[in-house]
Amino acid sequence: MTRGRDGGTVAPPAKQHALLAAVVAAILAVSATIYVGVAADGGTKHRDTLAGGSSGGGGTLNDPAAPVSTGTWVTSWAAAPAGGEPGTELTGLAGRSVRNVVHTSAGGSGARVTLSNLYGQSPLTVTHASLAVSADPDTAAALASTMRRLTFAGHPSVVIPPGGEATSDAVRIAVPHDGDVLITTYSPVGSGPVTYHRHARQISYVAAGEHTRDTTGTAYTGRSKVWRYATALDVLSDGADGTVVVLGDSLTDGVTSTTGANTRWPDVLSDRLRAAVAAGRDVPRYSVVNAGISGNRVLTDGPGRPAGNPSGLHRFERDVLGRTNVRAVVVVLGINDILRTPGAADPEPVVAGLETLVRRAHARGVRVVGATLMPFRGHRGYTEAREAVRQRINAEIRSGDVFDAVVDFDGAVRDPYDPGRLRRVYDSGDHLHPSDRGYVRMAKEFDLDVLEGGVPAEL
Repeated sequence: MTRGRDGGTVAPPAKQHALLAAVVAAILAVSATIYVGVAADGGTKHRDTLAGGSSGGGGTLNDPAAPVSTGTWVTSWAAAPAGGEPGTELTGLAGRSVRNVVHTSAGGSGARVTLSNLYGQSPLTVTHASLAVSADPDTAAALASTMRRLTFAGHPSVVIPPGGEATSDAVRIAVPHDGDVLITTYSPVGSGPVTYHRHARQISYVAAGEHTRDTTGTAYTGRSKVWRYATALDVLSDGADGTVVVLGDSLTDGVTSTTGANTRWPDVLSDRLRAAVAAGRDVPRYSVVNAGISGNRVLTDGPGRPAGNPSGLHRFERDVLGRTNVRAVVVVLGINDILRTPGAADPEPVVAGLETLVRRAHARGVRVVGATLMPFRGHRGYTEAREAVRQRINAEIRSGDVFDAVVDFDGAVRDPYDPGRLRRVYDSGDHLHPSDRGYVRMAKEFDLDVLEGGVPAEL
């Protein structure tokens, strides 16, 4: 069920909201400098030329013999950097090739990759990097004809300072939609900790030595369940006109979904959008990327400097507005603000934080869809006081005064006979995270039409 932003019913007093918004703004001002990167460009990152490529290498920019490619740059896959990988503090992954397997939501005729050293304490030197289409979902092998060497400002290597990121030059490559792509990097020298995303729900690979353009995959004897360094894959697409970013926690990250099955609910939403377009429906032609981090909150950062698991407020510019050609954002945050606050959280600061996200999106012309918070009775963190907070936040969300549109995940997955609890078929077993079937139900609850539309004027 969805509801447009229409003025709603009863809102908290205006003065109270203004005070809360001011407090949130002050918190952001104090800590914003922690998250300044070296490659910020407002999320456009558009390059109009492509590096030609073959199985042997990357070619050159502005190749006059290469045919002109047309389309729209969108982000096809993304992963929010969530912290420094334990055990990599001193040497990082020096002398090893890291092959990340990522799943696309949009295809295209060209591509570029963003690498991050957000949590590194020393410069990250990448001397070799490549991009290829996976030959098989269960191996590190690549389709030989798609292997491309990546360059950075025309050079085969790049040094990324601590806290920074770098985006590769674009290469010509036929990227499939709903397919697996291999992003491989090699660093010869130590630089740690490694910036990573812990809950990939995807098997990736590691090889000793430099094997970035190896297509057989035989050297990749190491396996991992995390994504390292890579944070975005952009494609030059003729099948997508923009990007939808889902800002969320573990419920969006898909921590209980089947590894390698791509059944996180944003994956299913992407499938629905693509199928609707193919069927001739007048719905937005958008890619869908996942900016979920397990344990994420609206208001509070995790420990460390820069903070591991930064709050939704602190990472919004980088992980949402920093993606390419963003047209809409879906916000699925708030449950951890309840669960991780001693006693019971105050719902008003959480709602004020959500409203701050909306204002910042609107300032960039981005539409915002919000989701109700799902039930968690039976989970170890459940209390009646916390349930009351969830209900109060959901009432504000449903009123239509917070977001441009609302998707009612709570109504979709709750037990009709015990509304404070997930319906059994949608429960992974921990009474908080959905099963694969639950994730599918969430995506099916989403009205595709709410992703499109203008941004209301802010008074």
